[in-house]
Amino acid sequence: MTINTASITPATRIPLGRSGLEVAPLGWGMWRFAGADPDTAQLRIEAAMEIGCTLFDTADIYGYSTPEGFGGAELLLGRVLRAAPALRQRMVLATKGGIFPPLPYDSSASYLTQACEKSLQRMGVDCIDLWQIHRPDLLTHPAEVAGALERLRQAGKIRAAGVSNYSAAQLDALCAHMPFPLVSIQPEFSPLAIEPLVDGVLNAAMRHGLAVLAWSPLGQGRLGDAQPPAATASAPSSVGAAAVRAVLDRIAARAGTPSSAVAYAWVMAHPSRPVPLIGSQNPARIREAAAAYTVHITREEWYQVLEASRGEPLP
Repeated sequence: MTINTASITPATRIPLGRSGLEVAPLGWGMWRFAGADPDTAQLRIEAAMEIGCTLFDTADIYGYSTPEGFGGAELLLGRVLRAAPALRQRMVLATKGGIFPPLPYDSSASYLTQACEKSLQRMGVDCIDLWQIHRPDLLTHPAEVAGALERLRQAGKIRAAGVSNYSAAQLDALCAHMPFPLVSIQPEFSPLAIEPLVDGVLNAAMRHGLAVLAWSPLGQGRLGDAQPPAATASAPSSVGAAAVRAVLDRIAARAGTPSSAVAYAWVMAHPSRPVPLIGSQNPARIREAAAAYTVHITREEWYQVLEASRGEPLP
């Protein structure tokens, strides 16, 4: 029996909570966007739009390790939008703030206000559709965060707000103080990063009616590259990744698609309706992601991927 991937198409629209905004089932992320020339950057954006992406997700910290430094990805996006302003009308534009090395995190009201205003300036836009707290700041009370977000919304600088890398408990605490509803949460979620399935994050998203934006849906590239990178402290061992890739490859052979498309489809199959954020900056690879819409995973196959990731059978 196939599960809900069979009903997901490029025309499907997923609500961003109660914001009134809706996005396509696949989004595009700009973690590695900075450092390109504007023409190349525009080609990447157009490739994502070609496969129906409407959500474009960046952050002020993206580009920090490039010569342009902090804000590099937003600055580059701003150059593209100035050269091709019609692109902005086709985007649900999302960015994030709250990381500022070497602190590392600051969600104080004064800093969040400053960070949002600088993001607006770098991108050359009047309003950000979805502004997200990038990582939780343990030294700021959620009531202060909520107040800052409300003032930004009242000033017309953001349309909606969300969080990234929050735990379920941190999300609940912030929601309890929000004068308007949060609309999204962005966890790392992939066949190699399965913690949101059991740590309460996806359940909390469904409880609060939040959209789930899944970053690194190919496991930091380990499920998309012909020769995946070596394991790191935040990435599973090569043995675990190989087991998952073997199951994905088997499904891909049956479906007639790239294995990366199966990984995207696996993420989208969860009932919280996660939106995988494509991280590739290669236009051909971006277009390849559209094959995810043709993959219909059976319930048995979905659990086979999960068990491969766990390294043991489910109880």
